[in-house]
Amino acid sequence: MNRKIELLAPGGDVEAIKAAVIAGANAVYCGLDNFNARNRASNLTFDDLSGILRLTHKYDCDVFLTLNVVILEYEIPSLIKLLNKLVNSGIDGIIVQDLGIFNLVKKYFPSLNIHASTQLTTLNEGQILFLAKIGASRVNLSRELNINEMKSLSALAHKHNVLTEVFVHGALCIAFSGQCYSSSVSVGNSGNRGSCSQACRDEYEITATGNRFPLNLKDNSAYFDLPELVDAQVDSLKIEGRIKNAHYVYTVVDTWRKQVDEFVESGKLLADNSNLHRVFNRDFTNSFLQGDLTKDMFIDNPRDHSIQHAIEKSHAVLVEDIQKVKHELYTRKNELGAELAEKIKYISIAKQPLALTFTGKLNEALCLTMTIGDDDKLHSLKTELKLKPANQSAINQATLEKRFKNFANNDYTIEGFDCDGLDDDLSIPFKALTALKNQATFLLNNSVEVIPFVEVSTLEKKNKSSSKHSLSILIADEKDSQLCDLTDADVYFKLPESFKKGSNKYIDILLNNPRLIPWFPAVLIGNDYDESVRILEQVLPDRIVSNNTGIAYKAFEMGIEWIAGPFLNTTNSYALLTLKEELNCAGAFISNEINRMQIKNIRRPDNFKLLYSIYHPILMMTSRQCFFQQTVGCKKSSIDDKCMLTCTKATTIKNIKGVSFNIDKQKGGYPSIYNHEQFLNFDIVNDLADLFDEFFIDLTNIGTGSKAEQDKAQLITLFENFLSGDDQAQQKLNNLIIVSTNAQYSQGL
Repeated sequence: MNRKIELLAPGGDVEAIKAAVIAGANAVYCGLDNFNARNRASNLTFDDLSGILRLTHKYDCDVFLTLNVVILEYEIPSLIKLLNKLVNSGIDGIIVQDLGIFNLVKKYFPSLNIHASTQLTTLNEGQILFLAKIGASRVNLSRELNINEMKSLSALAHKHNVLTEVFVHGALCIAFSGQCYSSSVSVGNSGNRGSCSQACRDEYEITATGNRFPLNLKDNSAYFDLPELVDAQVDSLKIEGRIKNAHYVYTVVDTWRKQVDEFVESGKLLADNSNLHRVFNRDFTNSFLQGDLTKDMFIDNPRDHSIQHAIEKSHAVLVEDIQKVKHELYTRKNELGAELAEKIKYISIAKQPLALTFTGKLNEALCLTMTIGDDDKLHSLKTELKLKPANQSAINQATLEKRFKNFANNDYTIEGFDCDGLDDDLSIPFKALTALKNQATFLLNNSVEVIPFVEVSTLEKKNKSSSKHSLSILIADEKDSQLCDLTDADVYFKLPESFKKGSNKYIDILLNNPRLIPWFPAVLIGNDYDESVRILEQVLPDRIVSNNTGIAYKAFEMGIEWIAGPFLNTTNSYALLTLKEELNCAGAFISNEINRMQIKNIRRPDNFKLLYSIYHPILMMTSRQCFFQQTVGCKKSSIDDKCMLTCTKATTIKNIKGVSFNIDKQKGGYPSIYNHEQFLNFDIVNDLADLFDEFFIDLTNIGTGSKAEQDKAQLITLFENFLSGDDQAQQKLNNLIIVSTNAQYSQGL
C-alpha cells in the first residue's frame, strides 16, 4: 500500500505533545490559550507553540492549531494579530469552525492551510463542495457517519483536492457536532466556544428503563476497522483527547501506531487492544462507523471503565481476586508511565541560544557571525557597503543591540552580543544594517521569506436598504399554510431531516402553496440530502432558508436566493462576508447565543439582510442515536430508516438538579432535546431594531412538550402589533407565553 495514512494525535499540553511525537504520531493538533474548543485543556502559549514546532518538525510530525470556535466581533483584531504571527511560525494548518476565518485567511493569509473542524457538521456532498469553495484543504467528516457514507464523501473530496479525516478513538458526543447547545442553554457555557460542560454525561433522575445516565455514550474505537477506513480512502485517523494526560496520549498513539504499521506492512491486524482498555475509557463502540445504532452504544457510567473491564476480563468475583486485578492494572499503568517518562525526559522545547558577533575595520564590510544552538552552528553574513569614518555618531555595541535585539522569531533567545572585533569611530548607513538584519532573519527563518505584517482595514458600516423591519414565520404543518391569508409576513415551511425516497409530498406542498418559502434543516445525510436537492430542482423556489451548507451550495450553484439559517452559527461580520462573497448569500440569521453587545457592531455586506429569531423552542441537541432506548424504552433493537420516518415519541427527563428537558421526535426528524422554556426576546427589538430587517417567530409545535398549543393566528397578530410599537401587545404575549426566557441574549458567549 503506497498511500500515506496520517495518525493525528491530540496535544492538550506540552507533555502530551511530546508523548504523541515519541509514540509515533504523524501530526498533532493543539490549541493556544484562546480561540480553541478545549478551554479545559492546559493549552499552550505562543512561545510553547514555537518550541513544539521545532520539536515536531525534527520528527517529521506536523502541527495543526485549533482555532475551532465561533469568533465574536470584538475579537477580530486579536485574531488578525494571531494570524499575522502564524504565517511566519511554520504551522502546518489551522483547524477552523468560524466561517469568518475562511474569509480573512483567503484574502490576507493565503499561505495558511485551513482544516474544517468537526464543528462544521460535515455530512453530505454539498458540504464538501461548500468547504472547498471557501478554502478548506481538509475536512473532518462527522463522527455520526458510517463507513459507506465516509467512502463516498472522501472520493468526492479528493476530486476537489480536499483531504478527509475521521475520529477513530476517544470520547463520543451524542449530539451532532456544531449542533449542540445544551451546555449553552443549561449553564451558559457554549460548546461553540470550547466551554462544553458535558450535559450528556450528567446524572438524571432514574428513567423508566432504569438508567441514571441516559445520554452517555461509550467511547469511540475503530481499532479493528482500519482496513475499512483505508478502503474508504480516509487520509487521517484522528484521536480525540486534548483534555487527556500525556500517559493516555502515549498509550493510545503507540497502540494505534503499531496497528497501522502492521497493516501497512502485512495487510493484517494486531489482535491485542488491551492497552487501550488500561487507560481512561467508557468502554468502546464502533457502532456509528458500522451504522449499527443500538442501545449497546450507551453505558450507565460516564467515568473510567478500565478497572471494571479488567475485572470482567479476568472473571474475578472474590474480593482478593478483584484486588489482585486492580493491582495488576495499576502496575501496568505505572510501567507505561515510566516508559513514557524515560523516553521524553531529554526532549526540550526550549528556545535555541543565539550569539551575535560583529566585526569590522575601516573600508571593509561589517560582518555578522551568528552562533546558533549548543552545537555552535555558524552563519556568517556581511554588508555590501563598507565601514567609513564616523562624522557624528559611530556604531557601537549599544547601537547594534538596539537594532538586532529581536528577529521576529520565537525560536531563538539572544544570549550574547560580541563587538570586540569592531573598530571604534566607524559608521555605516542604517539601510545597510537593515539589509544585514533582513539577511539574518531570512536564515533564521529556515531560508523562507518573512511575510510582512498585514493591516486589515475596519469594515465599512452598511445601512439596511429600508428603515423598516418585518415579521417572518416558520410552520411545519401543511394545515398551517392557511396562516398565509392572515399576514403579509414571509412564511417559511420547515422541511424534515428525512424523506421517503422519491416522495413528492413536499414538492407538492410547496408547488401548491407558492407563498411558502422552503426552510432546510441543519442535518441532511445521504438519500435525505439527495431528496432535498430534488426538492430544489423540482420546485425552483425564488428564495430558501438553509441551515445546511450543502443545500446552500446547491442553491448558489442553481442561482437561487438563499438565507443562512440560525443553525449556521454566524456571530461576526467576516462570517457574513464569506457567505456573501463566496456563495452569493442574500442574508443571514445572527446566532441566538450572543448578546446585545456582541451583536451591535456586526456589519453587513452590501445588499445583505440580517434576521433574528425572537420566539422559538430552544433546541439543546439533535442526535442520530435514539433518546428513547434509555428513557422510556423501545421494542426495536436498533434504529433504522423507518424510525426516522414514522416515530413520534415524546418524553421528558429531569436532571438531579430538578431541571426538566423535553425529548421530541417528529415524523421525518432526528430525536432532539429541547429546553422546557421557550425563547422569547422582546429586548432586541427595543435595543437593535435598526440593525435587523426581519424578526422571526417559530410557530411549529416542535419541542413544546406538554405545553398547550397556542392560537397561532393570535400570536401573529400580537407579534405584528408589537413590532409596530404596541406596548400592550408585548404584555399580552407575556401572558400567553408563560414559560419563556431570553437568558442566552442576556449572558452571551
